[in-house]
Amino acid sequence: MPTQPKLTRFNQNVLSKYQIYNSIFMTLPFDTITKTGALLPLFHETCSKGFANGDDPTTIVDRFFKKYQARRSPKSQINLLFRFIQYIERQVVLFDAVEDAAFPIVNNMDGIGTLRSLKESASAENKLETLQKYLEEFKVRIVLTAHPTQFYPGSVLGIITDLTEAVRENDLLRINDLLAQLGKTPFFKDKKPSPYDEAVSLIWYLENVFYKSFGTIYDYIQHNIFDGKQIDNDIINIGFWPGGDRDGNPFVTPEITLKVANRLRETIIKNYYRDVRRLRRKLTFQGVEQRIVVLETELYKMITNKKSSLTVESFASELKAIKDVIIKDHHSLYVSEVNSLLNKIHLFGFHFANLDIRQDSRKHAQFFNDMVNALIKSGSDVFPKNYHELSEGEQIKILSKVEGSVDLSLITDEETLKALNTMKAIKVIQETNGEQAANRYIISNNQTTLNVMQLFAMLNLVAFQEELTVDIGPLFETITDLENAPSVMEELYANPEYATHLKSRGNKQTIMLGFSDGTKDGGYLMANWAIYKAKENLTTVSRKHGVTVIFFDGRGGPPARGGGKTHNFYASLGPTIEDDEVQLTIQGQTISSNFGTLESSQYNLEQLISSGIYNGLSDKDLRMLPDNRAVMDDLATLSYEAYRNFKAHPKFIPYLEHMSTLKYYAKTNIGSRPSKRGKAEGLVFEDLRAIPFVGSWSQLKQNVPGFFGVGTALKHYEDTNQFDKAQLLFQTSDFFKTLIENSMMSLSKSFFDLTKYMSEDTEYGEFWNVIYKEYQTSKRLLLKLTGYKELMEEEPAGKASVAVRESIVLPLLTIQQFALKKIQELEKEGVASGDEIEVYQKMVTRSLFGNINASRNSA
Repeated sequence: MPTQPKLTRFNQNVLSKYQIYNSIFMTLPFDTITKTGALLPLFHETCSKGFANGDDPTTIVDRFFKKYQARRSPKSQINLLFRFIQYIERQVVLFDAVEDAAFPIVNNMDGIGTLRSLKESASAENKLETLQKYLEEFKVRIVLTAHPTQFYPGSVLGIITDLTEAVRENDLLRINDLLAQLGKTPFFKDKKPSPYDEAVSLIWYLENVFYKSFGTIYDYIQHNIFDGKQIDNDIINIGFWPGGDRDGNPFVTPEITLKVANRLRETIIKNYYRDVRRLRRKLTFQGVEQRIVVLETELYKMITNKKSSLTVESFASELKAIKDVIIKDHHSLYVSEVNSLLNKIHLFGFHFANLDIRQDSRKHAQFFNDMVNALIKSGSDVFPKNYHELSEGEQIKILSKVEGSVDLSLITDEETLKALNTMKAIKVIQETNGEQAANRYIISNNQTTLNVMQLFAMLNLVAFQEELTVDIGPLFETITDLENAPSVMEELYANPEYATHLKSRGNKQTIMLGFSDGTKDGGYLMANWAIYKAKENLTTVSRKHGVTVIFFDGRGGPPARGGGKTHNFYASLGPTIEDDEVQLTIQGQTISSNFGTLESSQYNLEQLISSGIYNGLSDKDLRMLPDNRAVMDDLATLSYEAYRNFKAHPKFIPYLEHMSTLKYYAKTNIGSRPSKRGKAEGLVFEDLRAIPFVGSWSQLKQNVPGFFGVGTALKHYEDTNQFDKAQLLFQTSDFFKTLIENSMMSLSKSFFDLTKYMSEDTEYGEFWNVIYKEYQTSKRLLLKLTGYKELMEEEPAGKASVAVRESIVLPLLTIQQFALKKIQELEKEGVASGDEIEVYQKMVTRSLFGNINASRNSA
């Protein structure tokens, strides 16, 4: 029987099943669920018809109560709206579980972009040796970040996991029980999690998903591509930010960093212990059994914090010896299971994930100056007394050659002391968990060479006097910083001491590029193009100095923050951009939606691996043609000007502050860090974090960061009769094609009927119309550019998934806008506090949860 089209598979295995299980959920024998489930379809219908007729959310809500629940008191009406919110949240969970269960059916697990497909293509083209060569050098690192865009508490994540399994097995009785459990389980958190809580939540994915999926992928590569031979390269590894990311999070302390590293070590050893116990049941042979028992005993000692002599090296060495005995004396029985465990030890060591440290360059300058002042005051000769009067160039020379150590008892500022002790913590972690456990320090908002050299000096003075076993990775974020990045790196590479340090690190330099803040600063097209050009220029300057640059992309979930179909970006890079490694951040709902199950994790990791080495195997020349570059440059500039003018609009900040959900992100208790960097009381654009910024536009269903400026740029080409140049760019540049298709995803998740009432607002009506006009222009011209009849036409199953999710949350969005309008009315009357306004504020905050979870990549 032929395989059905992907959309058909989606409709049969996701949509139909969701409708069946949702009907079961609606009939559960709980009064609140039954009554809510009966009324919600009526409310949904009222919303759909109301927006189609051009009604505003307040009118829609009032009409529903008047028509169907006229006898309810105002308090009872509010209670029902809250019950709708709770019910819809659970509908989203149910849809997540059904979609996750159907993932391997809807997606072709052996199709294009998978390792099997890659191997078959390489074999057919006699390029298997080339593929092996690439895999001996190539790496993919996904970095799980501490950014809080996942709203499900641990108990709900557990239900999703169990529900996914029950749906896959069509176990109706178990599904019924789990839906009932879902109906009774609270979704919101009473207090903010600590950074350690965040780390524990993400370690769940390491323990239950990545440990298995990484192992499966590595086993496949070794067995099928390398014919069972040992590979020195690990190919895939995990980075980890919770507990190490101090940027804007004062709650991340050195103690937390050490505690997280210890938890990672404990978790990987527990996983090894479980595998060794399973092996013990199988390896009951002479000359093998007792050796496995010894390993099990030593691992158990480590789990229970007893002294053990087992190291990662001795563990691997003993398993190799056992493997040799099995091959020699026992017909290789169960040798694949032993080999699989050896591969996991190779991948994860005793550290499990590479814990990164991150801090803002402005904070480093503050800490560094505190340290220098304390040393000078103490009479130390580490720094000259006139250090602060020296030029930047002279300071860099001193920082390059600085020697000695810092007595931390001289430091009186508590924040500085924490920062310096974090540097000492890196050394401690390396000594206990291995160097890979913590060997990278990211400098966010990096602008100058001095920013890098201040950290270079602090690390050397505080903890690494003998040898600096830490890679320093500058993060360039704004459009200006991206343009200046090559000159900063040129200066660093030309510095003899820094060059010596790089040589000791294998002549590799990590450079992080921030899509999120780049988009916030320069708009969608300019941010992506500026990063592309920065990568080209940084590749050129790095190759000139014999340095291999490793690009680490700070991507968020939605297209506006570098998300969307990420692997397409990596497959579109030409030879002018270094591509030995693919590194990117994965966060929030993107972790659970793209990597939350074994199947989705394996599939998406394989897509990243394949896209990363596609350039090397393909005969297609992906470099951008000169004429195309000129068009891309022009489009980006036109888009940037439009976005910059938009940002400069006097209503830009007030609109976000008063008409969006921006200020409610801080009240959700989903993350440990503050929602903005600075301490200013008013809203300052520079202090805004990318997550609440992009997320607030998403909640409004306007998705501005994913398209604003694109329409204006294309319209210029239409008006000047040059549109064929833009069309040629789309047809011949994979990079531009990916950009446009991801922007279409942002447009497809927009729904301006929701906020159409704002167009009549005396204060913000004109600003709303500016956004809506750009949306209409962008949508019309993107369809004209691509030749599509509708948005996301090239991905019908993805479009269908978006449509279902948007339909589920339509009542939720209506309630949120209804509450926001009530708050605005009360504030105009001078009401700033009291029970009434607090109820509506709570309604806005509670409705954030379901909206973001449903979008899966909204922030």
